[in-house]
Amino acid sequence: MKIQDIKIKTLKVNQYIISDKTNNTEYLQSYDSIIAAKQYCKDGIIVCLDINYWDYSATTGKYRNQFLGEGIAETRQKIEKGIYILTDLNK
Repeated sequence: MKIQDIKIKTLKVNQYIISDKTNNTEYLQSYDSIIAAKQYCKDGIIVCLDINYWDYSATTGKYRNQFLGEGIAETRQKIEKGIYILTDLNK
């Protein structure tokens, strides 16, 4: 991956959105952990949430909600329905 293909936006101290243009993916990072990823495909958006950190704290939740454009209840429903994928984004 080339450095010029990555853009980092600081939301607040220790809260970042990382845009990877090579893979058409955006990541939400909180401190040293990736919380969520959105991959833009021709058929739509694939959302993955980190199985260990997606709901780690109130601060994480606040920025996750902004990143996904929804509240926790809708996120939980999408996880239950299999619309969002829970996986280890930090391995």
